[in-house]
Amino acid sequence: MNDPHYILLPANPLFIVVSLVAAFVLNLLPTGQIPGVPDFVALVLVFWSIHEPRKIGISIAFLMGLLMDIHQATLLGENALAYTLLSYFAIMIHRRVLWFPASRQALHILPLMLFTQLVQLLVRAAISNKFPHWYFFIESFVAAALWPVATWLLMAPQRRAIDRDDNRPI
Repeated sequence: MNDPHYILLPANPLFIVVSLVAAFVLNLLPTGQIPGVPDFVALVLVFWSIHEPRKIGISIAFLMGLLMDIHQATLLGENALAYTLLSYFAIMIHRRVLWFPASRQALHILPLMLFTQLVQLLVRAAISNKFPHWYFFIESFVAAALWPVATWLLMAPQRRAIDRDDNRPI
């Protein structure tokens, strides 16, 4: 991703919306109850919060969290709070994270994803006094492992061709 041969185009707002909708659809699939399946909305939100903090901010994270709350039929605001904090902390560290290659960025993403799950766990525990199984936090590790793949996929439309063509304006 940080290859010096690539000059990135600005992110298309339509592509950002499509990627968020695709992540939401992936979260709608019934595989969400399987341990280790990451929260795709959180992964895409943290990606865009790091790479485009002026286009995707805390308000979009809050709205996506409300959508996930409605979908999961959880306490209204549980995911909204977690995603809002996730976006806030991702925006705070976005300049530092971008200095590293995608494989090392995953080490910065892991604590963010763990913190998001911890917030969700604390809200659920405060309301229901139920604690999840030991494998609850596995999805954060899977999300961090998928970070290089997500980065490659979400940055693909922004890459310019390495060989410059004089007939193209860019």
